[in-house]
Amino acid sequence: MRDEPAGSRIVPAVHGQQAVAPDPAEDVALADAWRRDRTLADLRAVAAAHAWGDTEEDARLRRVAWRAMLKRCGDGLRVGRGALVRHPETIEVGDGVFIGEQSFIQGRFDGRCVIGDRAWIGPQAYLDARDLEIGEYVGWGSGARILGSQHTGEPVDGPVIATDLVIAPVRVEAWADVGVSAVILPGVRVGKGAIIGAGSVVTADVEPGAIVAGVPARFLRWRTDPRVPASGRHV
Repeated sequence: MRDEPAGSRIVPAVHGQQAVAPDPAEDVALADAWRRDRTLADLRAVAAAHAWGDTEEDARLRRVAWRAMLKRCGDGLRVGRGALVRHPETIEVGDGVFIGEQSFIQGRFDGRCVIGDRAWIGPQAYLDARDLEIGEYVGWGSGARILGSQHTGEPVDGPVIATDLVIAPVRVEAWADVGVSAVILPGVRVGKGAIIGAGSVVTADVEPGAIVAGVPARFLRWRTDPRVPASGRHV
């Protein structure tokens, strides 16, 4: 058993336990019609018109607009107020996905992004989604970020932002949990069921079931035996 802080309480999970109901047939039909008859710019305009609304109808039309824009969209998508997506035509979203308020998913015209079933993307998250896979039941903390690209910095006799961009795949496997304000750098794989501590900077792969934290992130212990911390192991 974990030692919980004094005064804490344990309550059932909500997002990870909820059943995902099929989207209403009229919403699916509307999204299909919009995808067929409207341009991407038109769909962006619809999403923008309802981006900050707080009514059920605003939430519905955000969901329908995103469903029409995305390459693939499962049932039960929830899109928070102010959430943005670039190059949605390259992004696939599974069933029961939550995208929090003011999150930004940055795709690329020739990129690929897959967000698995029941993933929970917290408010103000930033996903560099140019070569990204997020598995099912992944929890993504508020303000956490994925960086999937970086400039080469060469040649050195010019601005860094004018140098070529290296896009490296980022993989966050199923069941992993990424803490608030953590940062995952290009080329990193986070293993199944791993936990990334709040504010961590993950510079290298994290093994399945590991708990890591810090700047840079370092191995703390395995989830399977929380009583036995590791000593000196790096990730």
